[in-house]
Amino acid sequence: MSHEVFNLKQAAEHVHLAPNELKHAAQRGEIEATERGDDWYFEHRALDEWAQRNLLAASARDLAAQHRAMAEARRRLDKADWGVAGLFSPETIDLAVQAKAKAGILRDMTDLADRGGKVYDVDGLFKELVAREAAASTAIGEGVALLHPRFHDPYMFEESFIAYGRSDRPVFFGAPDGEGTRHFFLICSTDHRAHLHILARLAVLAHGTNLVERLVAAEDATGVLAAIRECEEEFRV
Repeated sequence: MSHEVFNLKQAAEHVHLAPNELKHAAQRGEIEATERGDDWYFEHRALDEWAQRNLLAASARDLAAQHRAMAEARRRLDKADWGVAGLFSPETIDLAVQAKAKAGILRDMTDLADRGGKVYDVDGLFKELVAREAAASTAIGEGVALLHPRFHDPYMFEESFIAYGRSDRPVFFGAPDGEGTRHFFLICSTDHRAHLHILARLAVLAHGTNLVERLVAAEDATGVLAAIRECEEEFRV
C-alpha cells in the first residue's frame, strides 16, 4: 500500500483537496510528484507525509474545510468511528510527563504508547517520531502537539489508538505561536485515511473548542476522557 501511486484526481481525493490546489503544490516543488503527459503522479508514502505537514500548517479556515470534507467522506463510507474519543484509553494517558525537552518528550510518549500493548515496533515508532519532528514540528499552538510517525506504517500497531500526555511545565516544541507546549497527543493509526482524519479532528478540537482548558483542569484519566468526549459532542460538523 505505501508504494501505491496515485494520479492527480486520485491523489486529490485521497487528501481532500481540489485537484488544481494539489497540482499547484506539485508545480511549486512542495511535494514530490512526476508529470507525465497531461497528468501528475504521486507516490502514496510521500503524498501522506506532505498532507500531514500541510494540514498542521493550514489556516483555521482551511483546516476547518479539510476536516469537514474528511468527516463527510467517512460518513458516506458509513464509518461509525468518525470521532476520536473512542481511541483513548486510561492506560495510555499520563498527566505527569516529566521530560523537559523535545527528545525526552518523544521518548516518554513512545513509552506511554507502549503501555497499551498495541505497538509492534517501539524503537521504530520512536525513530519515526524523531524523523517527523526533524522535518517540521507537530506543535500547532494552543499548547498542543499532535505527534505522529513521519511515514505512516499501518503495520506498526495492532489497532488504532491515541496516547495523551500532559507535561508538568511547558516545553519548547517549535509551536507557531512561540509558546511552550504541554499537551501531547500521539496518533497511532492502522488506517492511512483515518490517520489524516484523526489529525484534522484533533486540530479542530484544539482550536475550535475549550478542550485545552478542560485538559488543564482534568485531575485524572477519567477527566481527560470526559473532556474529549464532551468537546466532540459539542462540536458537530
